[in-house]
Amino acid sequence: MIKYSFILLSGETEGFLKNLQELGVVDVTRSAKPIDEHSTKMLDSVASAKRVISRLESINYEKDACKEGIMKAFGNAVLQNDLVGSAQAVLSELAEIEAAKAAAEKEVKARLPWGDFDKSRLDQLETLGYTVRYYTVNKKKFNSEWSQLCPLEIISEEKNSVWFVTVSPAGEDYSFPIEPVAAPEASWKAAQETADSYNERIIALKGLLLKYKEAIPQIEESYRKELVDLDFYLAKASGESAAENLLNIVEGFAPAETEASLTEAFDKMGVFYIKEEATEEDNPPIKLKNNRFVKMFESLTGMYGMPDYGEYDPTPVVSIFFLLFFAMCLGDAGYGLVLILVGLAMKKGWVKISMFDGLGGLIATLGAATAVIGGALGTFFGLSIINLVPEGSALKAYYEFVGGNIPTPMGELPFQMLLALGIGVFHICLAMIIKAVGYTKRFGFKENIATWGWLILIVGGLIVALLGVGKLISAEAIKWAVIVIGVVSALAIYIFNTPGRNPLINVGAGLWDTYNMATGILGDVLSYIRLFALGLAGGMLGAAFNDLGTMVLGDGGINWVFFILIILIGHVLNLLMSCLGAFVHPLRLNFVEYFKNSGYEGKGKAYNPLTK
Repeated sequence: MIKYSFILLSGETEGFLKNLQELGVVDVTRSAKPIDEHSTKMLDSVASAKRVISRLESINYEKDACKEGIMKAFGNAVLQNDLVGSAQAVLSELAEIEAAKAAAEKEVKARLPWGDFDKSRLDQLETLGYTVRYYTVNKKKFNSEWSQLCPLEIISEEKNSVWFVTVSPAGEDYSFPIEPVAAPEASWKAAQETADSYNERIIALKGLLLKYKEAIPQIEESYRKELVDLDFYLAKASGESAAENLLNIVEGFAPAETEASLTEAFDKMGVFYIKEEATEEDNPPIKLKNNRFVKMFESLTGMYGMPDYGEYDPTPVVSIFFLLFFAMCLGDAGYGLVLILVGLAMKKGWVKISMFDGLGGLIATLGAATAVIGGALGTFFGLSIINLVPEGSALKAYYEFVGGNIPTPMGELPFQMLLALGIGVFHICLAMIIKAVGYTKRFGFKENIATWGWLILIVGGLIVALLGVGKLISAEAIKWAVIVIGVVSALAIYIFNTPGRNPLINVGAGLWDTYNMATGILGDVLSYIRLFALGLAGGMLGAAFNDLGTMVLGDGGINWVFFILIILIGHVLNLLMSCLGAFVHPLRLNFVEYFKNSGYEGKGKAYNPLTK
């Protein structure tokens, strides 16, 4: 990145920033949040527009009982000029009316047993010296002899309840076996009329919302313009004032490859500027540079955080291992083929899934890796490929090896479990190498002696162990290699971990580091067992659906319909669940185990040029 510092007259700032918008490559340092009342209002307006768009997009009244009335209201609806504000008002009113309708329907249900009556005529009994009391009781507890205590009239009764009233002279001593309930305020028909009036208003509002949904493109255009205006305002307001506010200092960054064209453009503008190569202390924005394959995985890095300016870009490593981990967790060649088809359909625009917009290529790539790994591990739509391979063939022997157990000092363990642990060890060792090299480049060798010590101990020890197991070096060579590795790593970890500090403090720090490393590394390696466990679980569940379908099939006939339904529904369900696990767990292995051991911080800010 090249850092540009512009010194402008205050009156020139706005015009200059508009020119930068046109260029569209300079990331102007600006506030990441509202800085005054005006920018707060602008941000609130942008947020409101985004919420309105989201809510309008989710509207669908195809299955609404009043669809016909809604479509009629849609045809008659007229929009206000303020699309966002008026749509918000309609959404708020709809929520209030729907709540009022629900309350009215509840009141209808409560009044319905009392029937249709004139409340004013009942109230006249009070003026004549009589009191009407209302009761509801369980049918089993109702006693017909209560009518002998005072005049009693059953209004209605259902399976379990009885509603009745009693009439008695006002002021007379009154005793009854049960307590009265509150009198209904009016007839159920009055409540129904209220609910119906609410429903009519709801139909009108829903029709109006459909009209606003039709206007989403205009709202989105307004939303994008407000975003640009907010970005421009923050860039303008974030400039540093000088010389009693007569001058404004604006700072920005642009990729080095644009230096020549920008220099020419700034010279034509006649502005005073200083350019220099950006340093880590300037905290410049980050623009990742990757090939076409790795670029598909940049969104994963962005989910965690962009690298600092002096930090390495983890995306190339993340891309390879996330692809491998996803394929191992899904682990079914048939599911991989399905993902390839879905990804290609999304990329061609034949299938649109808003939450995966622009990820068709990535999905197809993940599917291709899954098809290869699933085929290598021997699973196709829950079927074991080994059963389809001729006896005595080399392929049969391969699948027997891949699906079998391997003798170890801890007993026989599944080959695929050992494979997952082996990949985990390699992944963590690679992370430690990257950490040692990256930290040395950023902070110098002197500050990272302990890091190199642990790298020599763990990676060097593993290499010697593998050479010894493979009998590629003699026992004498192994002995001297272990001695050299042990001495060098011990000196680096316990004596020279912080040069210039008291050796006793260094030893204590080294012991504490040893405890953390021993417990952390073991837990990190064991985490990779999930690559085996998830693939096994998905394969077993797919096989279970196959067995269930086969059991239902029986002698065929009409059972073929149920067989196909079970297979389709079962495998779609298994694919969706397996894809979720195959996304989350590989992400965790990269974000936690790999990033922790590679020392990746991810505190950088993404390159965001001022643009229209």
